[in-house]
Amino acid sequence: MSLVTLVGNPREGSRTRTVAEHAAALVADRLGHTGPGDVVDLAGLAPVLLAPRPPSEVQAALELVAGADVLLVASPTYKGTYTGLLKVFLDRLPSQALAGTTALPVLVMGDPRHALAVETHLRPLLVELGANVPTPGLALLEAEIAAPEEVLGRWADRVVPQIVRREGARV
Repeated sequence: MSLVTLVGNPREGSRTRTVAEHAAALVADRLGHTGPGDVVDLAGLAPVLLAPRPPSEVQAALELVAGADVLLVASPTYKGTYTGLLKVFLDRLPSQALAGTTALPVLVMGDPRHALAVETHLRPLLVELGANVPTPGLALLEAEIAAPEEVLGRWADRVVPQIVRREGARV
């Protein structure tokens, strides 16, 4: 089983990436997977993401994401939704590219009023790409980043039983 983390923050070394890696490690542990898997951090790809023909590093990232059994997609919340950087990357995937993939949406936000954005904006995008998206998505407040273990642990405990491997076996 492959686990890939996709980070849609435009800043290198972001708190979003830290949260995403922590969440992926908890999911991997609960699935009995060794290691947190691969990370695609879009901050490094941003300068070339809009090239008419995707360079090899963008193509490799697209293939890694499309080939994941479990894909954790994390973004900070900008203007009440995920980043444009994440949208640009996901728009490069063909229709149904995530069919057979279980996608776990994660949004980091400063205001609890944006908590529904993970379900109303990010989840539908992943479903449109063909992913199976267990609920709930994770809406993590910036105030919870300093000590996220409790929130991340509760979330992982809820979603991991819903993850279905490509072979069809429940975990």
